[in-house]
Amino acid sequence: MCGIVGVIGKHQAAPILVDGLRRLEYRGYDSAGIATVDAAQGARLDRRRALGKLVNLADLLVHEPLTGTCGIGHTRWATHGAATTANAHPHARGRVAVVHNGIIENYRQLREELATHQIVPETQTDTETVAMLCNWFLDQGHAPEAAAKATIARLEGAYALAFLFEGETDLLIAARKGSPLAVGWGAGEMFIGSDALALAAMTSEVTYLEEGDIAVLTRAGATFFDEGGDIVQRARKTVEIDIHSVDKGGYKHFMAKEIAEQPRVLAAAADYYLGGRAHADRGGRALLESIDFTNVDRLVMVACGTAALACHTAKYWFEQIARLPVEIDIASEYRYREPPLSDRTVALFVSQSGETADTLAALRYCAGKARSIVSVVNVGTSSIARESDVALPILAGTEIGVASTKAFTCQLTVLAAMAITAARQRGHLDAAGEVALQEQLMAVPRLVGQAMHCETTVKEIAGHLGHVDDALFLGRGAMYPLALEGALKLKEISYIHAEGYASGELKHGPIALVDDKLPVVVLAPSDAMFDKSVSNMQEVIARSGRIIMISDAAGLAEAGEGVWQAIEMPDAGGPFAPIIYAVAVQLLAYHTAVEKGTDVDQPRNLAKSVTVE
Repeated sequence: MCGIVGVIGKHQAAPILVDGLRRLEYRGYDSAGIATVDAAQGARLDRRRALGKLVNLADLLVHEPLTGTCGIGHTRWATHGAATTANAHPHARGRVAVVHNGIIENYRQLREELATHQIVPETQTDTETVAMLCNWFLDQGHAPEAAAKATIARLEGAYALAFLFEGETDLLIAARKGSPLAVGWGAGEMFIGSDALALAAMTSEVTYLEEGDIAVLTRAGATFFDEGGDIVQRARKTVEIDIHSVDKGGYKHFMAKEIAEQPRVLAAAADYYLGGRAHADRGGRALLESIDFTNVDRLVMVACGTAALACHTAKYWFEQIARLPVEIDIASEYRYREPPLSDRTVALFVSQSGETADTLAALRYCAGKARSIVSVVNVGTSSIARESDVALPILAGTEIGVASTKAFTCQLTVLAAMAITAARQRGHLDAAGEVALQEQLMAVPRLVGQAMHCETTVKEIAGHLGHVDDALFLGRGAMYPLALEGALKLKEISYIHAEGYASGELKHGPIALVDDKLPVVVLAPSDAMFDKSVSNMQEVIARSGRIIMISDAAGLAEAGEGVWQAIEMPDAGGPFAPIIYAVAVQLLAYHTAVEKGTDVDQPRNLAKSVTVE
């Protein structure tokens, strides 16, 4: 969600901070700001904040420059208090400025205590309370480091924090609990970032704060304290990030670029997990084999949003191919339901960022209860990856667009490879059957490339969808979760109300919505469920509904009259067709959003990485 950048450097901090924040725009935000301490101005603390996009802050800095080589910056996604300049970070009170990701759960209690000292808030945010409390400790005679630590000790909730102090041109203090934060190392310079991408242009050497850590930064380096207050050593890691990954590469939007990248990244993922047995002792094969499914009687899959829909799709594979019962939970519900677990359960967590707050909390609930903790993530250094017994990278590369595309299909590819491995381990696939399924999965990237050829047709259909208020998506079998994903994508970026249903549920309610204005997207490959899908489709046609049918050539030919629009997919029979058909629903959402003129990459109210409840 929100983004943090901090720097103690040799050069003016403002342009460095703005550049770092620009690389965090993908997270979603509604205001931005920076604060600096300038030695040339008597170490005075000053800040600039602006509502809306980062360009507004950049314009403000042209007219009202901010100098100093030590500073912090932030992009805010509003939680407590509306999106206003007053509520934008950094928050400053007296001699301290603070930026914060997360939620301070006891801020009301702290405000009541501060009110007894005639200290009252000026904003609606929970974050301002942190600055108020820290400044109160300063007023009581605490040195800056002691004041920050005393403040942190009083906080309840989730946070990544950075403190900047007036009069201190060589000091930044950072803290992490439940929200990620990284320290970057330079030569006579130090940096703070919400993730390594924010620091990519500054350094490739980072240290990830552990839960409860506090870091005290000067130009000479960093000292780390654990949750108990003891000095600890934290590893420095070299992280190679292609800064060109935050470039659109000639595409109008990141989402378009990331849809187009799918054949390449899917091929990389498939090769990593299904490469020749000569390399079985390393890479993805070794990771898959390290998960023991032989004496497992249940697989629990936990995720949020699109990642949860990847789990719903994979449920069909694990149950049909590996004959392994699967339980799927939304992470925000799972963590509070407190379900019983046994040592015959594998708990699997799926997250693009690896920092999704609810998913991480669910993982921590399962730790020590389930036989093993497995994660499917795009960021190998993330909290979820680090706290898993086995972390499976999806190899999608940096995904900037808020609406997930290539991460979704890469998640599906990894889950499919895992299901094949589980089936063989459990004795439900012989060698020939395993090879046959692996070959089908290895063919998916090529078929995804062929599916991209539907884009011209999809653009034409989007010209019509851009003028509707509602849409319905239908699918059977593993196409049902994809119907949910198609509806989610459309509503996320075009703001059209869309719902996904299992086709067999049509008569149990959704058919009441059908009229001559409602577009109904039917996902119906030529498989064992095709005839039933066509029957449901005819029920819509009989009520003047407008069918958009997504199928292969044979399916479109057999469907008969009454189809309003057709999107042809390659012949992709077999269990992994949802990965291929995902391209069609992604393109449909994308081009409809373009038709409507919405902010495709940063849709309103949404954030890429949801690091709070």
